[in-house]
Amino acid sequence: MSTAAAVKGPILKIGAGFMFSREAKAFGAAVGVPGFLGPYTRGRGGVLGDVDADVIVAAFGFFSPSTVRTAWESVNMPAEKAAAGYLGVCQDFGRRKLGEFEGAGRLAELMAPVVAAADPAGVALFAGWRALPQAGDDPARALQLIQVLRELRGGLHLIAVRASGLTPFEAVLTGGSPRNSGPDQAREFGWAEPFPEVTPELQRRWDAAEALTDELIAPAFAVLTDDEGRELAELLSTAETLVFGR
Repeated sequence: MSTAAAVKGPILKIGAGFMFSREAKAFGAAVGVPGFLGPYTRGRGGVLGDVDADVIVAAFGFFSPSTVRTAWESVNMPAEKAAAGYLGVCQDFGRRKLGEFEGAGRLAELMAPVVAAADPAGVALFAGWRALPQAGDDPARALQLIQVLRELRGGLHLIAVRASGLTPFEAVLTGGSPRNSGPDQAREFGWAEPFPEVTPELQRRWDAAEALTDELIAPAFAVLTDDEGRELAELLSTAETLVFGR
């Protein structure tokens, strides 16, 4: 198994974890918009600047456009400030969950060259998150780099989905996420029911998109040796246990 394929599970799961954390809820309270979508959309998408919601729709890809617009416009805060606040959520989550992880520094050390080597063409959210200032402490920096790599994979997956003949909605309904089934994820992302049946052809195309995503992201991980790739996978597995095991 390639390094890209071996690490995608922990990266996707840990990277999403901070978005549902107590820190994220406190950020939502601070901006005066309770719930998940408003703070998440303004915070995650804030790296793209104070743009029309259609730009965020294009970058997020998998959400219902009307849901993104409502969420983006619900938070009355400059995009740059929202991005900085959401970055703080990410870093503080890392400090709380990985503060006692002796491997946090090595984990960050292994991810840093992967992040630096990745081609930002076509993955605007990755480029925006990569440009944010990195935390000075290892636990926060490790979580931040996990999130940056999550944006890389997410952006490349959107490209792969399109190339595989799927709409973003079909991809959500077919693939789901580590947290939710396809239909549950589609509801969370604002898509209207009733949902169509997931056919074998849709599943085939989604599997092809997953495989293509692994191919597209592989060059970034090629900067690591095989031993470093295995070490990264082991450290991410340990981090996943620490983040979700308590």
